[in-house]
Amino acid sequence: MAEAGRIQHQLKNNIEDSRITILIVGWQAPNTLGRRLVEQAPVVRIFGMEYHREAEVVTLNGFSNHADQPGLLGWAQAFKTPPARTFVVHGDPDAAQELAARLRHDLGFREVLIPSLHQTVEI
Repeated sequence: MAEAGRIQHQLKNNIEDSRITILIVGWQAPNTLGRRLVEQAPVVRIFGMEYHREAEVVTLNGFSNHADQPGLLGWAQAFKTPPARTFVVHGDPDAAQELAARLRHDLGFREVLIPSLHQTVEI
């Protein structure tokens, strides 16, 4: 998502260079620097400073370090006994709801919860 780490330094030092191509692989969450780049924002904020995007931004969808819904369901299906409680804590709200429903209905997981931001749960 380009929100932290070395990528911010790389972007800060290269984003205003028209000879540079920034290659974004995979989905970028809304309201992140990565998404703003994918959406071709002409100006982005990095480390509190504004930079004019002169670099070309190219998106290659199809790479991800996260499993998709079928991958997660395939992994969950391998449980001999489903867990007593399952928490879905990643993904867009609609996708999280869909995954939770599939875990319940397709795989028989009894309690599947989608905690809200800052919610605490006693285990």
